[in-house]
Amino acid sequence: MEQDCLARAEAAPADNPPALRIALLGYRSHPHVGGQGIYLKYLSRALQQMGHQVDVLSGPPYPELDPEIRLVKIPSLDLYATPNHIRALRWRHLRSFSDLFEWWSMATGGFAEPYTFGRRVVHYLREHRDEYDVVHDNQSLCYGLLELQQLGLTVVATVHHPITRDRDLAVQEATSWGHRLLIRRWYSFLKMQKKVVRQLNHVVTVSECSRRDIAAEFGRAETRTQVIGNGVDTDLFSPRPDISRVPGRIITTTSSDQPLKGFGVLLEALQQVRAQRPDAHLVVIGKLQPDGRNQRLLKQLGLEECVSFRSGISDLELVREYARASVAVCPSLYEGFGLPAAEAMSCGVPLVSSDGGALPEVVSDAGILVPAGNATALAEGIAKVLGNRVLAQALMQMGRQRITREFCWNRVAARLTEYYWREVLPLNRQAVSA
Repeated sequence: MEQDCLARAEAAPADNPPALRIALLGYRSHPHVGGQGIYLKYLSRALQQMGHQVDVLSGPPYPELDPEIRLVKIPSLDLYATPNHIRALRWRHLRSFSDLFEWWSMATGGFAEPYTFGRRVVHYLREHRDEYDVVHDNQSLCYGLLELQQLGLTVVATVHHPITRDRDLAVQEATSWGHRLLIRRWYSFLKMQKKVVRQLNHVVTVSECSRRDIAAEFGRAETRTQVIGNGVDTDLFSPRPDISRVPGRIITTTSSDQPLKGFGVLLEALQQVRAQRPDAHLVVIGKLQPDGRNQRLLKQLGLEECVSFRSGISDLELVREYARASVAVCPSLYEGFGLPAAEAMSCGVPLVSSDGGALPEVVSDAGILVPAGNATALAEGIAKVLGNRVLAQALMQMGRQRITREFCWNRVAARLTEYYWREVLPLNRQAVSA
């Protein structure tokens, strides 16, 4: 199947266009920060393997890249990495509007990194504009992109999903008006993103669901947004038949206490599963906030002894954890794509997933889909897989086949290359000549 995916990638586009010089932008890009870092890591590799020259322009925490990919560091204050962000300001920062604004915004509960990254990256690209054919942004959606577009650079932006979804769910879960106010303040950068998405010439998203949501939330017509799905490293995320599965073991990934991820729903489902399967236990790839909502729920449900957490592990160890699991679960209330679900399927783990957002597009009939937010339906799906070896085996095979066929990174890079040459660059030339 891997060879089939590679053959498809090499066959498109058929006219074999010349290589491009591509700048990939990311305001924070370390893989452990989230999906944006994973996207840049693997997309840069796949584009480079197609023969393109790829530079990654990133703010800290910086990405993990192949040696062939040049990293251009766009420094920020990186206030999340400081012990005390209030005291992080230095006299030299007063000479920089970007530094001062980044500090002031965080000190008042805001999040200015996308905006200040845009200012800094414009400064860099003004001096290096002739070095790139395409500038491709990864979800910063900053005002700087509009400035680069006005300067005549060819700008493309990937929107994984409108973060309005994250904000709205967080506001719903808030327990006080003060907390709701702080949430709205932190998400105030969305005003910038909405304006930028409406005015950019070229926008890519990763699913049909996200394309519809971009139209609804950001006011950009669906026909103006191109869908090119995410990819999975199918060589790394692959079955490990040398590792035995642990009976009753459930695995999930969660990077935070965000309500969007549906972890609380999974905990309620686990309690129901254990009524039938006392050996059922959960391994969580990630960690929870101390004394956070889900930590309290874990204690309330009496599940502390059957839920364990692993964080900061390598990709290889993650693959080994998948190999030990009897079932993987993606309980998200909404996903713009659903990379953890795709990685589990690529590892040959039977998957039970919610139908939140784009997850049905990724999973299709190669996993069990249940209504998002329904703990009972999720429990029934998990119990069905744990209790039916024939079903589990079938899902393992179908999941692996679907990911290698549809979502390998070589295929993603080929689709993007075709999009650059057939739609983005011709339109940009027309705009410049006009």
